[in-house]
Amino acid sequence: MRKEAIYHRPADNFAYAYDSETLHLRLRTKKDDIDRVELLHGDPYDWQNGAWQFQTMPMRKTGSDELFDYWFAEVKPPYRRLRYGFVLYSGEEKLVYTEKGFYFEAPIDDTAYYFCFPFLHRVDLFEAPDWVKDTVWYQIFPERFANGNPSISPEGSRPWGNEDPTPTSFFGGDLQGIIDHLDYLVDLGITGIYLTPIFRSPSNHKYDTADYFEVDPHFGDKETLKTLIDRCHEKGIRVMLDAVFNHCGYEFAPFQDVWKNGESSKYKDWFHIHEFPLQTESRPNYDTFAFVPQMPKLNTANPEVKRYLLDVATYWIREFDIDGWRLDVANEIDHEFWREFRQAVKALKPDVYILGEIWHDAMPWLRGDQFDAVMNYPFTDGVLRFFAKEEIGARQFANQMVHVLHSYPNNVNEAAFNLLGSHDTSRILTVCGGDIRKVKLLFLFQLTFTGSPCIYYGDEIGMTGGNDPECRKCMVWDPMQQNKELHQHVKQLIALRKQYRSLRRGEISFLHADDEMNYLIYKKTDGDETVLVIINRSDQKADIPIPLDARGTWLVNLLTGERFAAEAETLCTSLPPYGFVLYAIERW
Repeated sequence: MRKEAIYHRPADNFAYAYDSETLHLRLRTKKDDIDRVELLHGDPYDWQNGAWQFQTMPMRKTGSDELFDYWFAEVKPPYRRLRYGFVLYSGEEKLVYTEKGFYFEAPIDDTAYYFCFPFLHRVDLFEAPDWVKDTVWYQIFPERFANGNPSISPEGSRPWGNEDPTPTSFFGGDLQGIIDHLDYLVDLGITGIYLTPIFRSPSNHKYDTADYFEVDPHFGDKETLKTLIDRCHEKGIRVMLDAVFNHCGYEFAPFQDVWKNGESSKYKDWFHIHEFPLQTESRPNYDTFAFVPQMPKLNTANPEVKRYLLDVATYWIREFDIDGWRLDVANEIDHEFWREFRQAVKALKPDVYILGEIWHDAMPWLRGDQFDAVMNYPFTDGVLRFFAKEEIGARQFANQMVHVLHSYPNNVNEAAFNLLGSHDTSRILTVCGGDIRKVKLLFLFQLTFTGSPCIYYGDEIGMTGGNDPECRKCMVWDPMQQNKELHQHVKQLIALRKQYRSLRRGEISFLHADDEMNYLIYKKTDGDETVLVIINRSDQKADIPIPLDARGTWLVNLLTGERFAAEAETLCTSLPPYGFVLYAIERW
């Protein structure tokens, strides 16, 4: 038994309250080293005849990555407190793993040996809005989605879609254009819209905010925004806005005051200024986003800045009833600000969704006191490397997804924001080398994975483009230039996701990942509902055995409606190159 690989800590993704009465516990062991594990647990104050009283229960292996196996148990302590350890078996060997080390038998003379979950407090729960788990998002870059009111377009706007965008070009997309195409989104099955920044700014991307309390006039006005949000709510669509609180724009009035008045400005402490006078060459002598002089970093520890930004956050909820905030460059802002941000917006609207832009391990932000979710770029990286770029095989991909899922608690995973691309990345068809079959597999996996999926505008009709600014082309509205087959594929998957709760909220289990043929089999399970997904990610036809005993069930092909009884002990499905199938498993 490789003891040095056995790991647990009584916090974060290894020990957490799933709800007000349930604890989830995980253990990590060396891959293929342990045969079985039992959770040893009891109340710390339950003693009889000088001995601590405990129970044991089997733990379930929930997956493996490149190096480790992961074990899981769910327990409901009757008094909401727990002491616990783990009993590990490997061949004839048995060890008891506790906070103080390893023992051959479970110590019963003192509970101090064991891991401790002192008390399950409801106030400490991580609770994301429940509606997010059922939401399919659609990200819109407003300047490029649709021009609904040409009279407010910026001077010099280019004809819609006639040329590739540049970092500074305008095409006149606006809020009215989104209103005009809401029925398109409803038909696709979208239930959430994420808008990149809409506040007054000189740029086309609006990440350099000049006024946080005003809609950019080239997008419309507050009445237009109110109409958009009301229409969305009438159609069952939530609306999330983008907040840039890490930095402002050069035209932001307080920064302009500092630029003009220097050290005598009353706003000098709103920013991180190294010295006066301000200068921009060769690098700014004030902190910025990525050394960009036009994006000075805000001092969110300053009480006046904090009050201003929290007023912004609550204003758009109170006055316009928005449903979420996406927070730009969230990891570069202090944790204390985000704690106060959460308290302020949740007090106003408890089920508002707080989404942080973090590209790396985000556990410090996901402990229930800050964000509801982060943009799940580790998921994005894995699916693009496997399906689009074919850089890794099926087993490595499955391992990577298991690692992603075990990096966070289950209730965090259920609200994760799963994206394939965005305004910051190349479009997925371009990453796939123009192969629509690969794009279909990307959407298939995204829309059957745990979490809340987001589609970047136009990806569902086969738009192309490299990195910014190419990924920000005008939305294609000419039906003759849209890939209708891909659109129908995405629409069907969204409909199936809505129909089958297991596809939205079910637990995912990888059953088989074949590196030689690069096929992947996984299932989604919620209660007695199970959907099996089989994917052939290769350029060869594949006859794929189904790795479960399905006797006594009906297999229903969710794509064709075909239904047949599983009577043989072993079954096989034949898939074309880059083919796939979804089976609902129903008992006779």
